[in-house]
This record gives sequence, C-alpha cells and structure tokens, in this order.
Amino acid sequence: MKSAELKFNPIDGYLELVKNLSTERKAELIQRLSDSLKGPKKTNGKPAKSLYGAFISKKSAEEIITELKSNRSFNRRIEKL
Repeated sequence: MKSAELKFNPIDGYLELVKNLSTERKAELIQRLSDSLKGPKKTNGKPAKSLYGAFISKKSAEEIITELKSNRSFNRRIEKL
C-alpha cells in the first residue's frame, strides 16, 4: 500500500508540527533533510554486526559455571525485629 492510498497522509501530519516553528528552525530542518538525502554518514569502520556474537573463551562451559559460582559472595544479614 502506497502512502498516496492511505486516508491519512503522514506528510500532512509533519506539516502541522512544522508550521509553528520559527524561520530559523525550519531552515535547520530543511538543511538536515537535505543532508539526509545525500547519503549515509561515514562510520568508524566497524560494522554494527561486529557488536553481536557469542562469548569467546577457551574455557569449557562447565569451567565458566564453576568459576562464576565460586566467585559469588552473599552478604545478606537478617536483622531482628
């Protein structure tokens, strides 16, 4: 379904929001929209996909679990009422 086929045109909604902005803010919005059409900004070189993945370790799962359990400390004190 194209936006022209919708009963509510999102552009009209945005124009309602923009109509009360100052001239400077409208010019800033136009500039930002123009910049967004020019293409994506340069990134730091790392793809976002590199942020996801499995935990890498040479230890087995059992060793990791044992280590985690041994490092637990419980400082719970029960106070008398």
